[in-house]
Amino acid sequence: MRILIAEDNALLREGLVLLLGGEGHEVCATVENGDDLLPALLEHRPDVAVVDVRLPPGFRDEGLRAVVEARRQLPTLPVLVLSQYVERAYATELLARSAAGVGYLLKDRVGRAEEFLQALQRVADGGTAMDPEVVSQLMARRAGADPLSSLTPREREVLALMAEGRNNGTIAELLFITESSVNKHIGNIFTKLGMPTPESGNRRVLAVLAYLRAA
Repeated sequence: MRILIAEDNALLREGLVLLLGGEGHEVCATVENGDDLLPALLEHRPDVAVVDVRLPPGFRDEGLRAVVEARRQLPTLPVLVLSQYVERAYATELLARSAAGVGYLLKDRVGRAEEFLQALQRVADGGTAMDPEVVSQLMARRAGADPLSSLTPREREVLALMAEGRNNGTIAELLFITESSVNKHIGNIFTKLGMPTPESGNRRVLAVLAYLRAA
C-alpha cells in the first residue's frame, strides 16, 4: 500500500514512516506543511493519505483544507485525518461530500499501533474509521433532535460501533450479545432514521455517517 504522510511533528512523522515500513507498506511521500500537501497528493495519488488537521504555516485547518480540495479533484482518494482534539466542525466538513474512504482519529490512537493499522486499512479499502470520541460528540450534538433521540441506549451503542467501522460480529462480541440481536438492532436503527436497510456493511456505515454529518 502506498501512503502519503502530512505531519509537521518530526518525531511522529518518522515514527509513522517506521511503523508503516515495518508492516510492508511504502511511504511514497512525506510533507510538513499545508502548502506542499495538495500538490503532493495530486502528484503521488497514494492509496491512502495520513494527514494532520493543523499544519504550518497557520496551524489552523491547512491539512483539512488541502484534503477537502484533493477529494474534490480525486473523489475516491482515501484519507485518514489525525487531530489532537475532537473538532466537530472539521469532522463535519470532511464528511460533507462523502464518507467513503474517510477516517478521523485522535492522535493518541496512533500510539495503539494495531488499532491505527486496522483503521488505516479500512479507510484504504473505501470504508470508514471514526474515533469513538468523535462519534460520541457527533451523536451528542444531535441528542435533542429527532429521530436520533428515539433510539434506545442499546441502539445508540450499536450505531456508534457501526460508525467506527465495526462489523456485526465484532459488535456482538463487544456488547456481549448475539449477532442476530445486532442485526435486529441495526434494522430498528434504520427504520427509526427513515433509511432503507442496506445489504452492505460498508453502506450501512456510510448511511449512518451521512445522517450524523447532516447535524
